[in-house]
Amino acid sequence: MQCVILAGGLGTRMRRWTEDAPKALIPVLGRPFAERQLEWLAAQGITDVVYSIGYRGDMLRSVLGDGSSRGVRIQYVDEGGELRGTAGALRLAVDQGVLDSAFFVLYGDSFLSVELAAVERAFHDGGQSALMTVFKNDGQWDRGNVIFVDGRVVLYDKGAPPSIDLQFIDYGLSVVSRSIISASVATGAVADLADIFHRLSLEGRLAGFQVTDRFYEIGSEEGLRSLEAHLS
Repeated sequence: MQCVILAGGLGTRMRRWTEDAPKALIPVLGRPFAERQLEWLAAQGITDVVYSIGYRGDMLRSVLGDGSSRGVRIQYVDEGGELRGTAGALRLAVDQGVLDSAFFVLYGDSFLSVELAAVERAFHDGGQSALMTVFKNDGQWDRGNVIFVDGRVVLYDKGAPPSIDLQFIDYGLSVVSRSIISASVATGAVADLADIFHRLSLEGRLAGFQVTDRFYEIGSEEGLRSLEAHLS
């Protein structure tokens, strides 16, 4: 299955690295994070990658090229200086005709441990237009935002009040149907994928897949240190 990597953001929390470079190029043990992420995808059997770029996107193009040296084929969708949000970026990719009928969505700062083939099977078996991977976080690394029951996300809410016990968290990988983006996001609109997932969960239309290994990310100083320790 095709994988879309959302890597257009400004990376404001990591400003000492992102002042002059995109977050995806932050060095992790001496190598750009994006290279490590692509190598993981290639090892999982992914051959087709769509990079959604924006801030300093020209630098990502220069470093990664067409992806052939890393075992993948990369296409780029460039938001330029007008960032449209995660769902808006996907709509731009729809309009440019580069998306398959269904695809993985991965954030450009996430380093995960999950078998992508198993996630793809769960998506097809679940019969829904979208699937979210979830992790039983119990508040360890961030506040929970998911209620997960019997293979279904019955609530996804990043702004839920503390009184709601949310033991699971969005793991950072999803599968999305192109038709959902086309139906939910107007061309040129600024939109957040989280809002679409929230609505789908309330409508009973968001499948889920539980992952048992924790996630890593480079969106914070602590996250970067944890990833480097993990890889060491």
